[in-house]
Amino acid sequence: MARPGPRGSLGDAGRIVPRSGYTTVLTTLISAAMSFLAVFALALSLSSGTLAQRWSDTLAQTATLRLSAPQSEIGAQTAAVLEILRTTPGITATRVLEVDEQLLEPWFGPDLPVEVLALPRLIEIIESPEGFDAAGLRLRLSAEAPGAVLDDHTRWRRPLVQAAASLRALAWLSVLLLSAAMAAMITLAAGFSLAANAQVIRVLRLVGARDAFIAGAFVRRLTVQALVGAAAGTVVGMAAFALLPVAGEAGFLTGLGFQGIGWLMPLAIPPLAGAIAYLATRIAALRVLRRES
Repeated sequence: MARPGPRGSLGDAGRIVPRSGYTTVLTTLISAAMSFLAVFALALSLSSGTLAQRWSDTLAQTATLRLSAPQSEIGAQTAAVLEILRTTPGITATRVLEVDEQLLEPWFGPDLPVEVLALPRLIEIIESPEGFDAAGLRLRLSAEAPGAVLDDHTRWRRPLVQAAASLRALAWLSVLLLSAAMAAMITLAAGFSLAANAQVIRVLRLVGARDAFIAGAFVRRLTVQALVGAAAGTVVGMAAFALLPVAGEAGFLTGLGFQGIGWLMPLAIPPLAGAIAYLATRIAALRVLRRES
């Protein structure tokens, strides 16, 4: 039966590893940096769906109708279109946009003579929660107002949903890559630590210590350092999001970050980092010890 060590138990094993050294500092810094980045990746994953849903809901409640007609007929055509919209189920309100609301100045400059241009008439449509029959409305418009073109914003909503799914997938992929990078770097740190303490390992073997006991000493020390670094990085990352300016309800980035119970999710990062450090250091330590035995 394998003995736990020359004296004491595995719980005292961490005392044989020197407390100072660049490997322990490196492990702490690596864990802190990776955990900090993981907080941002996790926030992006949670926020992408919220932002896309908010933008999609905003577009889903409105539609736009563009009416093109000769200037002599534009008034009558507009009145006919408004009557069609008024009698269409699912439409709660309509509004004819003024020329200055069509945002032409950013594109053509302030000196554009809009009064002499044959600009199309834009009508904003506000839908009920149930929505309206877009296909049926297009048929009515084609018969009574051929110059009217309905945009129900479907082509704008679909890319938002697809972009949100892609962002979420990339965010989780980033978390996995950060975990893999952390494991690789901590494995290298464990190898360096074992090499730097070769004399200690030889003495322990001379007094009868088994490889499992020696590996446990290094695993314990580096795992604790990884937990400390991951906790620090997570706290700093969460503090960075907590200090972000609060956007208004109509703000473009409203919903970016953690909301409600989502603030609890980053707390899983330090235990995960500790588990990764434990597995990486134990595998590395046993492999190095087996090679040098």
